[in-house]
Amino acid sequence: MRIEQAQTTREAVREARRVKGTTTSGFCFDLPADAIDNMELVDALADAQDDNPIAISRVCRLLLGEGVRKALYAHLRTPEGRVPVEAVSREILEIFAGFGQAGKN
Repeated sequence: MRIEQAQTTREAVREARRVKGTTTSGFCFDLPADAIDNMELVDALADAQDDNPIAISRVCRLLLGEGVRKALYAHLRTPEGRVPVEAVSREILEIFAGFGQAGKN
């Protein structure tokens, strides 16, 4: 019985260290809470702040990881097959807001 309780406790702690949410466009995300504790991400955000649209791609990769980034792009892809930069930027801002909300729950 104690082994089961220890496993349940570990799973609960691991689950508590995640940030989950849904953006207004309907994209569901589930990321490690420490995903934003990354100096390379901060550098990429600084580049994006300077109106460098190329930096958004790096922000996506560093924040979301490759799999979630691909899922986001698929979610935002237009009928013409493009992924609008503005739409990605909006989603990233909402995801960051989710990290702020996670501390309030």
